[in-house]
Amino acid sequence: MAQYSRIEVATVMKQTGLVPLFYHPDVELGKKVLKACYDGGARLLEFTSRGDFAFEIFGELNKYAIKELPGMILGVGSVTDAAAASLYMQMGANFIVTPVLREDIAMVCNRRKVLWSPGCGSLTEIARAEELGCEIVKLFPGGTYGPEFVKAIKGPSPWTSIMPTGGVSPTEENLKAWFSAGVTCVGMGSNLISKEVLVNQDFDLLKSNIQKALDIIQKLTK
Repeated sequence: MAQYSRIEVATVMKQTGLVPLFYHPDVELGKKVLKACYDGGARLLEFTSRGDFAFEIFGELNKYAIKELPGMILGVGSVTDAAAASLYMQMGANFIVTPVLREDIAMVCNRRKVLWSPGCGSLTEIARAEELGCEIVKLFPGGTYGPEFVKAIKGPSPWTSIMPTGGVSPTEENLKAWFSAGVTCVGMGSNLISKEVLVNQDFDLLKSNIQKALDIIQKLTK
């Protein structure tokens, strides 16, 4: 069962502005990544459900977060159907992120008051997601649309909260473009938790990368 309501999760997304994305089949490595993100100031992490038995890995990471990292909110991304969403919510997922808009996922998440963020690529999809109760829409792939798309969407739909994923990097130039356009938060995967960090197990570097990204975002959103 989720430890945090959808409103609590949405609030932390808005306050911190950053959702790191991560997947690796090694549970112990995952715990170290999670701890480095936490020590760097991140309070959310999206575990991307991409490998065999990924749900088992997520379960172990979520137990670790609940026990050792107070205030750390774990969710699951790359969820493709309602059955998978239900499975992850049974394992305590606090939010569900999908690559596309799926109404069956909306139904099961809303029933448990768990935040769900669907991948949308048009104002029509965004409007439908919001009609289904979506708090924060995922813009995916973000790099395909860019900050100008966000700015255009916010014109006729200023109440819409957007989280681009893909095409986001932890540089001041990139983050300034997105937040100036009006995003609520950003999702970052390999540009933040790089292959270099994982291969070298350089968790001090990861902690520093997280801190720097959060510092930039806080400066931009003051």
